[in-house]
Amino acid sequence: MKLLSEKATCNSHGQDSSYFLGWQEYEKNPYDEVHNPKGIIQMGLAENQLSFDLLESWLAQNPDAAGFKRNGESIFRELALFQDYHGLPAFKNAMTKFMSEIRGNKVSFDSNKLVLTAGATSANETLMFCLADQGDAFLLPTPYYPGFDRDLKWRTGAEIVPIQCTSSNGFRITESALEEAYLEAKRRNLRVKGVLVTNPSNPLGTTLSRNELELLLTFIDAKGIHLISDEIYSGTVFNSPSFVSVMEVLSEKNYMKTEVWERVHIVYSLSKDLGLPGFRVGAIYSNDEMVVSAATKMSSFGLVSSQTQYLLSAMLSDKKFTKKYISENQKRLKKRHAMLVRGLQNAGINCLESNAGLFCWVDMRHLLSSNTFEAEIDLWKKIVYDVGLNISPGSSCHCNEPGWFRACFANMSKDTLNLAMRRMKAFVESTAISTNNPTHQTYQQSNTTSSKKKSFSKWVFRLSFNDRQRER
Repeated sequence: MKLLSEKATCNSHGQDSSYFLGWQEYEKNPYDEVHNPKGIIQMGLAENQLSFDLLESWLAQNPDAAGFKRNGESIFRELALFQDYHGLPAFKNAMTKFMSEIRGNKVSFDSNKLVLTAGATSANETLMFCLADQGDAFLLPTPYYPGFDRDLKWRTGAEIVPIQCTSSNGFRITESALEEAYLEAKRRNLRVKGVLVTNPSNPLGTTLSRNELELLLTFIDAKGIHLISDEIYSGTVFNSPSFVSVMEVLSEKNYMKTEVWERVHIVYSLSKDLGLPGFRVGAIYSNDEMVVSAATKMSSFGLVSSQTQYLLSAMLSDKKFTKKYISENQKRLKKRHAMLVRGLQNAGINCLESNAGLFCWVDMRHLLSSNTFEAEIDLWKKIVYDVGLNISPGSSCHCNEPGWFRACFANMSKDTLNLAMRRMKAFVESTAISTNNPTHQTYQQSNTTSSKKKSFSKWVFRLSFNDRQRER
């Protein structure tokens, strides 16, 4: 008799993908300016640390909120005992107003249609439970966030069918790619329940165009399926074109009195825009009453603490603060993004033109030894071990073209980013020298490190191959 369940022993979580494997290597040898200056710099983490001073300044100026007080009186007991999974009304109201503000107040949100969840991870999985049965499929445009293999599939049993997008048009979604993905799901005897997109895109750092959003709405209308728009990076848009929410297009195209209105759902979080991933604040917004009701019941498995809700309701209700924060944060992201792009260009590396997010989609195809995913993994291995940078290989994002990588820029200081760029430039230059002179050896490693690389390489090659096989 087995002592553990199949879920506990299966290998479908995704934690051993190359995306997470890079994190593990970083954690074994993390860069520290003083204690470990030759360690690995973490560029695989989409975390926004650029505006903490603004948050800390607000906390210092609002001691009642930070101390769980109202009009000078402690409400700790009240918050400690509150456990209604519908959430604090004041926080839900503040959250929906903040969501509208980020979208330029072009759309409004009803707090009664908002379901609080413990982060966007929980929100996306909850929507899968609400919309799909085991074996049903959602279509996702590539490249997509590697964590979706875990968030959408692991516990729900749902399947992902990639919408193959290419660099020829900047990885934009096309009608032909949508139709081909739909047909591929049918060939695999999967029932398609919807499409999930990230807008702005993770890992591309680009916003969906109005044409793409209109195409998606037309597609789900024709197929009678759902659309999930994960908009957790909506407040990080720092360059034109500006962010357009699917809710805005729904209103413009008069979908309000149609079935499509109830088949479009938004996922949001404060992890990226406000830089608070540790607070675990996510949300589902839906016009479907049954989805809202079911998701609210499911949220009892991953609630947002009442203390967190109280503190953030005060912060988000301060309109002077939120306006300043959104504007200043976007300015800082723009400057830091430009630093990364310039640094890579100085090393002879280009990026996909982007206008949002905490990362760039980096084109290293010219550095591959061959146009294969094996060569991509080999290059990634050198960048992790030899250069000391953890970036995410495109294959972990299910990109169908070898040689693309995601590099994050908002989770480190300027000095650390500059060091990362110097390391990358030195690597590219040494690679060019090695190519011209095969006997010239650079970035020599100890036998121990070489042995680690070999076992690491075999593991990653196997994972990469398995990932490619599952997509077919």
